Amino acid sequence: MAVGVILPPAAQSTPSTWVVTGGAGFIGSRVVRTILAETPHEVVVLDALTYAGHLASLADVAVHPRFRFVRGDVADATLLESVFQRHRPAAVLHLAAETHVDRSIDGPRAFVKTNVSGTLELLEASRRHWSWLVGRERERFRFLHVSTDEVHGTLGAAGTFTEASNYEPNSPYAASKAAADHLVRAWNRTYGLPTITTNCSNNYGPHQFPEKLIPLMTLNALEGRDLPVYGDGGQVRDWLHVDDHARGLVTAVERAAPGTRWLFGGGAERTNLQVVHAICAALEELRPAAHNDALRARGLARYTDLLVHVTDRPGHDRRYAVDASATRRGLGWAPTRSFEDGIRETVRWYLENTRWSDAVQGKGFRRERLGRSAVAVAS
Repeated sequence: MAVGVILPPAAQSTPSTWVVTGGAGFIGSRVVRTILAETPHEVVVLDALTYAGHLASLADVAVHPRFRFVRGDVADATLLESVFQRHRPAAVLHLAAETHVDRSIDGPRAFVKTNVSGTLELLEASRRHWSWLVGRERERFRFLHVSTDEVHGTLGAAGTFTEASNYEPNSPYAASKAAADHLVRAWNRTYGLPTITTNCSNNYGPHQFPEKLIPLMTLNALEGRDLPVYGDGGQVRDWLHVDDHARGLVTAVERAAPGTRWLFGGGAERTNLQVVHAICAALEELRPAAHNDALRARGLARYTDLLVHVTDRPGHDRRYAVDASATRRGLGWAPTRSFEDGIRETVRWYLENTRWSDAVQGKGFRRERLGRSAVAVAS
């Protein structure tokens, strides 16, 4: 896809309807808030409410007059047809996806169904809808596909991912997202569907399901549970606050030209071990270990005493880093939160929202280790 082409900022200024798939998930729920707060558009959330999607993540916006919710699977062609006929969206923001690498190791079929087949069905529904539009409505329509930097595989000690990087996915999750990226590109090139693709680095912030590193470590530490670090903990990720990412996605819909691809990164490379130490430091400031009964019950004096190194994830990518300079220039976007401020804000959010954490884990997930089947085979 081409890079660096933009439309005038007013391209989507007229109030219209935007469909957000996966809008009850981590990134999706923050995108919904951004649209409602910063644009005049109506939002229709389409979400299957799997283990990682929760209406609790949208509780504060569910009563907004421009908010609508539809429960359903993005791979359900009949449902998609009814959503498009009823709401006639001017934009589709596709965030519905299975996202956890460990889960993809245990059960890759779900990832192919949602991330590949679901994207196909949504593309086809969008193409039919777009083909019926005329004039200004047809010109304004956009299909935004939200993807990951993991499609590019792993980096060595130097270098960054750019829009020209090869696709070299190493996990079932990354492979499914890479396949979806290619479908989106093909629908633009073959059918002319006005698509935009974005690839982002690791997100963090409020409402992230506790299977991911930062909420997992935060909640485990609060309960005096082990903090399991894969391998030596030297895996490097580029961290981007979810609200910065959400703002970038809305900007892409409003300004990016069809057929373009954009990379979003926070410019905040940290090893996993550094991230865990930053969480422990924030907890020590906000809820000192000396006042944590669960920690004292184990005879431990510091949150870092909970650190344990466990068998690494099979095929674990060593380093990701994103060069977002083209996005900064082309869309006028830049992250606003430093990692230091963002991680402290995030830890505080989890401390103040334990009811949300308890509620979303009610579907059976108790923060157990996943992705172990391949570990057993490998060993």
